[in-house]
Amino acid sequence: MSRWNERNDVARGDDYDAQWKALAAAGESIHGEADLVSSLLAGHAGAAVLDAGCGTGRVAIELAERGFDVVGTDLDPGMLDTAKEKAGSVDWVLGDLVDVELGRDFDLIAMPGNVMIFVAPGTEGRVLSNLTRHLRPGGLLVAGFQHGGGKLSLADYDMLAAASGLSLVDRWSTWDREPYGAGDYAVSLHERQPDTLG
Repeated sequence: MSRWNERNDVARGDDYDAQWKALAAAGESIHGEADLVSSLLAGHAGAAVLDAGCGTGRVAIELAERGFDVVGTDLDPGMLDTAKEKAGSVDWVLGDLVDVELGRDFDLIAMPGNVMIFVAPGTEGRVLSNLTRHLRPGGLLVAGFQHGGGKLSLADYDMLAAASGLSLVDRWSTWDREPYGAGDYAVSLHERQPDTLG
């Protein structure tokens, strides 16, 4: 079972979505992830993007509105129900990142929202391998998550990524590309190597 499914202390579905709506209503920017993805794919109108662990679709919907060909996948049906209500035109897929089969490949896969620390313990490498299999050679995978304190470390994440055929391109402390320091949150950008077999 994933760590997400084990948690009872987090808002889900419409309640989760309401938190983001409140931030937006207060004037907070809630599209930092979409801004970064857009900048990474500048000049590639209509590029294919997978929002892996999409939740209620905040990032996926924003990217679709910006003209990208977006698929969102999540293992929480309640979160996906909310996403479908907001944007029925986006392709929403219920599935576990360990073995979801999407039948296509992507230019970029995004994992905002601490996805890597919510997958089932011990499956992190399998998740990265499965996602890499859905990336085009030269495609990008960007993930932001908390590390340290018993969570997945960046060293372990990089090792698992390398074993999956991904190489580190850059790392920041925020989705706004603030330089990475010694904090407990990182946004990591990896690229699928051309010789990686799917």
